[in-house]
Amino acid sequence: MSHELHDFIGAFGSFLIIACYLLIQVDRMSHQSLAYSVLNGFGAALILYSLYFEFNFAAVVIESFWVLISILGVVKWLRGPTGSHVGNANP
Repeated sequence: MSHELHDFIGAFGSFLIIACYLLIQVDRMSHQSLAYSVLNGFGAALILYSLYFEFNFAAVVIESFWVLISILGVVKWLRGPTGSHVGNANP
């Protein structure tokens, strides 16, 4: 079995996602940080790139959602705090 460049690119994407998860578990990264969303999204995008060469429908579905949810996290981070009305009955 020979490995090609896209295999290593996809593996690096997996490493980024796993590294983020590890950093959260050991309290070295916040799930609300910009880095978390960017690294997860970039990692998923790298995996999607590798899947272009060796297609797997289920993997494309999960990685596509991973990218979309990461984009949502970046947008949420860019908008900043939503204010004190969150959780209050009287906005």
